Parts: sequence; C-alpha cells; structure tokens
Amino acid sequence: MAWTTTIELMPNRLAGETSPYLLQHAHNPVDWYPWGPEALATARERDVPIFLSIGYAACHWCHVMERESFEDEATAADLRRDFVAIKVDREERPDLDQVYMGAVQAMTGGGGWPMSLFLTPEGRPFYGGTYFPPTPHHGLPGFRQVLAGVAEAWRERRDELESSSARLVDGLVQSSHVAAGEGAGGPLTADGIEAAVAELAARFDRIHAGWGGAPKFPPAMTLELLLGRVATADGSPPPPSPALDMACRTLDAMAAGGIHDQLGGGFHRYATDARWLIPHFEQMLYDNAQLARAYIHAWRTTGETRYRDVARGTLDFMADRLLRPDGTFAASLDADTEGIEGATFTWSEDEVRSVLGEDEAGLIDAAYGVSEAGNWEGRTILSRVRSDAEIANRFGLSVYAVAGRLAASRATLLAARDRRPQPARDDKALASWNGLAIGAFADAAALLYGPDAARYRAIAEEAAGALLAGLLGPDDRLRRSWKDGRAIADGVLEDHAHLADGLLALYGATFDERWFVAARCLADAILERFADPAGGFFDTADDAETLIARPKDIQDNAIPSGGAMAATVLLRLAAFTGEDRYRAAAEGAIRGAAAFAPRHPTFFAQWLIALDLATRPVVEVAIVGPSDDPATGALLAVVRSGHQVRRVVAAGPGDASRGAEVAPSAIPLLADRTTIDGRPTAYVCRGFICRLPVTDPEALAAQLAEATA
Repeated sequence: MAWTTTIELMPNRLAGETSPYLLQHAHNPVDWYPWGPEALATARERDVPIFLSIGYAACHWCHVMERESFEDEATAADLRRDFVAIKVDREERPDLDQVYMGAVQAMTGGGGWPMSLFLTPEGRPFYGGTYFPPTPHHGLPGFRQVLAGVAEAWRERRDELESSSARLVDGLVQSSHVAAGEGAGGPLTADGIEAAVAELAARFDRIHAGWGGAPKFPPAMTLELLLGRVATADGSPPPPSPALDMACRTLDAMAAGGIHDQLGGGFHRYATDARWLIPHFEQMLYDNAQLARAYIHAWRTTGETRYRDVARGTLDFMADRLLRPDGTFAASLDADTEGIEGATFTWSEDEVRSVLGEDEAGLIDAAYGVSEAGNWEGRTILSRVRSDAEIANRFGLSVYAVAGRLAASRATLLAARDRRPQPARDDKALASWNGLAIGAFADAAALLYGPDAARYRAIAEEAAGALLAGLLGPDDRLRRSWKDGRAIADGVLEDHAHLADGLLALYGATFDERWFVAARCLADAILERFADPAGGFFDTADDAETLIARPKDIQDNAIPSGGAMAATVLLRLAAFTGEDRYRAAAEGAIRGAAAFAPRHPTFFAQWLIALDLATRPVVEVAIVGPSDDPATGALLAVVRSGHQVRRVVAAGPGDASRGAEVAPSAIPLLADRTTIDGRPTAYVCRGFICRLPVTDPEALAAQLAEATA
C-alpha cells in the first residue's frame, strides 16, 4: 500500500505520548506504536516480527535516521507491510533499553543509538544493530535491504530465527543473574580500592588526562572516587599524590576543552577526540549535575578557586537552560540546531570580530584558539589555549585587566549566540536525573556561602518538592517521568537510589527532616521491591512489567549504577539510623561487584566509593541548637570543612530549653540529644557510640580529627 500525502500528514499513535523523542516521530509516515500491550498484541495477531527502534531526543544519529528512513514513504510502506513498528524513548524506559541493548551487544559486539532491533511477536530479539543508512555505506547495508532480508528470513527460515532467538534470550537471562563475586562470604576490605587506584594510574592518559582514547567521556564517578581518597579530615589541602594529580589534571583538561561551554557554562556529552576539544554537542542534565558536584568537591578538597568557578558556571547553566517552570529540570538539549550538529556553538573569526571589534577579538582569539582556518570543519570550537598570565604577557596588560576584558567579551559573545537558533530541549523531568541535580545544588548550598548558597538551596528545594508532588502517587509508588502534568512509567532502581541520594544531600544542606524522611522511604522501597535474594538489587521492581529478562546491570554507565548508588545511600542511612539492615543489604550488594571493580575501576567507580564508605570509619555528628544561633552555625562550619565523604551530620533544635515545645526527631542520630546549659552542642559518634558532647568549635574539630583517624 502506497502512502499518500494526506496519510503522511496525519499523526500516528505517538501523538498521544509525552516524550519529546516520541513526539518528534508523531508525523512520520511510519505506523509507529508506543511500547505497550496494543503493539505486542497486534504483532501476535498479525504474526509478524516487531521492528523496535530505541533512541532519545538529543541523539544526533537518531535524527539522521529519522530524516533518511522514517520520513521516507517507501521505507514506511515496507515497515507497515511486514512489521509492527515500535518506538521507545530510552530515557523513559531504561529497563527496555538495557535488556535490548544487551541483545544488540551480544549479536554485534557493540551498541549505541538509535538501536534497531527485530523481535519475534513475543518480544524475543533475533537480529539487530544501531544506525542503518538508507543505502549501503561504509560496509553497512541499506535499511530497506535490511527490512527485505529480515522479512524474507521470517517467511522462509522462521524456525531457525526463533531457535537462535531462544538461545540469545537464555544468555540474557543468565547475564541478568549476576553472581555474588569471589569471596562473597568474607569481610569486605579496602584492598580493592588501592588496587583500583593503581589500575587508574596505569591507564591514565599522561598527555591529555582522563582515561582511554577517543571518544572520551567525562569520568565524574572516577573523579569523585579519587577526591574522596585524598580529602583530609580537617579540610586542609591534601599532600601531593598520584590520585590527586590524576583528578586535578583531568578536571583542568575538561574545563579548558571544547567539551566545556566556555561561554555559557556547562558541559557537552563527550569529546569525539582524545584531547577534550571536539564535543558531541548534546548537553545532558546528568552530566552537568555530576560534574558540577565533582568540581564543587574538588574546590573543597584542594582550595583551588578555579574549580569553584567551573562548578558555579555549570550550576548556572542548569538553572538558566534546563530549569522548567515547575521547578524541576529538563532532561537535555539537542546536539543539533535546525538539523546541523553544533551550529549554535561554533564561531568563525569574522563572526567574533563583528561582535567584539578588533581589539577585544584579538584577546579572545589568543585565549580561546579562534583562527581563520578554525579547528572543526572550518569553524572554531572555543577552548582555553592560553592562561590569563600568558595573555597578559603577550599583550602587555595586567592579569587583572585581562580577566576583566575576557569576562566582558565572553558575556558579549554569549548574548550574540543567544540570538542564534537554539537546540531543542527535551522537557521531560526524570526522577533519577533530577535526583542527581538536586544533589549537586544541595552540595553547593551546603559548601558555598553568601547569596549563591541561598539561591542554590532554593532551587534544590523547589525541584525536590515539585518532583515528589508529581511523581509520588497516592500509593507512594515512584514514577519515572513527569511532563505536561502526566507521570509516565514505573520508577526503576536508579530513580529510587539517585533521588534518595539527592534528598539526603538536601537534608544536609537544610536540615529539614522531610527530605530525610522521603529519602528513607525510597530506600525502604528498594529493600522491599528491588532486592535480589542472592545479593544486590534488580533494576526493576518485583511487580514491574515482565520482560524477556529481569535486568540487573552492575556497571556504571553515564550515571552511577543503580545498585551502587543504592548501596551508597543505604550505608549513609545506616550511619544516620544505626540500623544494621541497611548496612547488611549494602554490603551484600558490594560483594557482588567487589571482584570486578578493582580491575575495571572506570566502570565500577561508584561501587568503589561505596566500598570505601563500607570499609573506613564513618563519623556521625549530631548538632543540637537553634538554627538561627551563631553558635550553632560555628559548629556546623567545623563539620562542613572540606570534602567530607565519610561523615554524616544531623542537626536540630534538640530540646525545649528555650521554652518552645520540640517535636521528636525522625532521625535516630538526634534522639535524646540535648544542649549543654542551653548552648548549642555537638556529639561526635562512631557506631552510635559518642564522645562527650562539646560546645566549643575547637574542641569539636579535635574530636573529629580523633574520630576520623
């Protein structure tokens, strides 16, 4: 059946979805279905294979394949005749993405998006790949050739396809049941962390920093692991070490590179080269949230203000470009602008001169590598190639003058850039990624000071409140995606774990117990609905949709493994509550990854962070006193010094010594804590065994040093 112009203009079944990615395909001539019972039933009734296409809104090659194939009438006719076509947003359904990406990797040895899979009517995969061009190109068959070949194989060799599919599914089921790891019954030790740091040193890129070659991804979790290892108990700058050197060199290289938006702040998804210069231009909430937090922690670890400045720029980018009207954060900005990758972000030398004038353009050219030839397809991606001091020396200016003029020029260029067409925004709010963002803004609020701290705290609180209101149903079940007033898809493990982590950070910034209570409820749901009796956690709940395999991915990817973050959260809750059930569940999960993590630290960094938390002392601090009393603030300033990864802090009014009735705390660490003679008081504990309470900041600092040692 040939498509007519009228049919092409009619929306397909995706028009009723909320996902921007699905809505991008709502007027394709392809007869798309969203994933669901209707699509699967139709495939069974017609007895035809399923073509499953998985991608996301900011994906460049997803857009390319749409333009080349899914908007093509002949291709659409092939799909309509021989298949049931299903489109999935991987960000809404990470469980589907994970299961079927495992199939693609098993079949091809690689993966990526768009993911293109062919399934039996029962949902079992038998052939797949990623991007297919419209005609044969660079060794890839044309997409219509693929469709014709699969349709013929289904008609002529169906038994063979179904047999290979069954074997593939058996393999996926086996891989989803990750064994408990070597020595699972023994005690956890920190030996694996030292081995992991040595492995990171052996693999470190001594020329460009980071790990691996092209493409090079921002290693936020690895940086957090290294910073946590070198952070000092009193917040003083740590002594030189290989771990500190690797962390700082990588932070500096990323900040100077084209992966970092030198005008607008924030980071692009990854660098396509080894030296951090040429980005893949999409901007993801999760990258920016994790990197903002890493740079804040780097500043508090080292005292180097350049890291604080990068963190502020990244947080401000998120607030300016990703914050939605309801206070939650949008998922991403597209890699393309009007179909051209990176069009918004690159410059010609003439464009810079027309905006700034000759003198100021000269400074920018020298500082950011602008040239007539450019550094990417005849244009320039701005990257920091010379320091303020080098520019000052070259132009005979003071460093102060250079810094001021460059800042003014960057603002002028950004204003000009904002007048260009802008990348599209994927406006859905995801629980997991918003949890990461809340954690970043909360840590900034706790560790910075002045107006910025208050602003960041307000942003984090508004996001947390709006997210919980939108995604927690009357049954207290967490949903994953929020857009247009609709909550879509069941929350998976990463949603519960990352949101709980962000809420615990928000409690630490505000000491508002509602955030602690919400975090604990999410953690309890993890134990109740996601736990694997063999150890660790599945990625989907026990009552979630039944897929061909129940996913259990223990590797970190672009965001921390849900299991690793769950273990981290549970260990922190154990310190706040003294409840062994949290620690036992966390340690059981860590054992499942302990055999792999030291050998592959960049893929298991969050597990190593959890292992560090499980094997080194966690200091519990309870501070009681009025929140507006300067003496309370002085005690809090001591416990917030530096980057303290193995310290939990609870604070509250403590008692009714000032005549006001005080409700019991929801936090066991604060139970029965009282002030001394009405003065704000600190309790330093380990395993809920506490030293004598103190009211003096210096005495508190001394106790913390002893407890940490």
